[in-house]
Amino acid sequence: MKMVVLDGYALNPGDNPWDALAALGELTVYDRTTPGEVISRAADAEILFTNKTVLGEHEFAALPRVRYVGVLATGYNVVDIAAAEKRGITVTNVPTYGTASVAEHTFALILELCRHAGAHDRFVQAGGWSKAPDYSASITPQTELFGKCLGLVGFGRIARRTAEIARAFGMNILSCTPHPPEDAPWVEFVSLAELLRRSDILSMHCPAKPETVGMCNADFFAAMKPTAFFINTSRGQLVEERALRDALESGGIAGAALDVLSEEPPGESLLIGAKNCIVTPHIAWATLDARRRLMAVCAENLAAYLAGAPTNCVTRSK
Repeated sequence: MKMVVLDGYALNPGDNPWDALAALGELTVYDRTTPGEVISRAADAEILFTNKTVLGEHEFAALPRVRYVGVLATGYNVVDIAAAEKRGITVTNVPTYGTASVAEHTFALILELCRHAGAHDRFVQAGGWSKAPDYSASITPQTELFGKCLGLVGFGRIARRTAEIARAFGMNILSCTPHPPEDAPWVEFVSLAELLRRSDILSMHCPAKPETVGMCNADFFAAMKPTAFFINTSRGQLVEERALRDALESGGIAGAALDVLSEEPPGESLLIGAKNCIVTPHIAWATLDARRRLMAVCAENLAAYLAGAPTNCVTRSK
């Protein structure tokens, strides 16, 4: 059984071996694959793994041997699910590996906006504290989280974990979600309008779907407090980047911190260099702990499929 990983570098840049997958068949791993290389590299494969390499109708039509696609991520929009189902191809994903890591990165961004630890370290390293007239030398406003209101758009696994961290900080937690759970009485579930009006920090936790793409637009930011911070560790497509930049530059909101952009890696992004805007390069998911869990579940998914009892399927094919 021939298996091909089309773009494995993000999952294993050298510290997360492929041993568990290699034990299941003949494995070839490519760090990266361009669209034009997919068909030639996967020509003899029965099993494909992809992270961000697109597999659509054209690729499946040219790869009749493929019977299983393992997505090396939670989001599976890079695979044409309808085309896979039409050919009886099973597609699986890994839904829970990064919950803790993404929630922790969300809070790292929140804390950086509120306390500016990095900026103060750079100030000290450049000699600023040594030249200061006082023992305490703050170069930015310092914001305390206790008692502040954290608003979560969505309340899936990552949002819930983020809320649990916020609760430990003594924050008040709001969420807007289509299906409020009954087991989180410490969260106040409200409309989006109320969430925008009341949140001191607003964090996005929803997938990119037709109804959510571009939802963070000019009206969205205009409804937020001018003192509020905006966080996005979810999907860049949720945000109209011109509207966010305008809100930052005009003082419509106080700051933003993002781990995702609409184009990755970015070209001439409007948000790189924007006022009071922190951008990290889509790394919330990428702790070694999370990547090890991801690798393990990818192998478990394939083993289950080979045993005739597939798990984590996103297709109806079996």
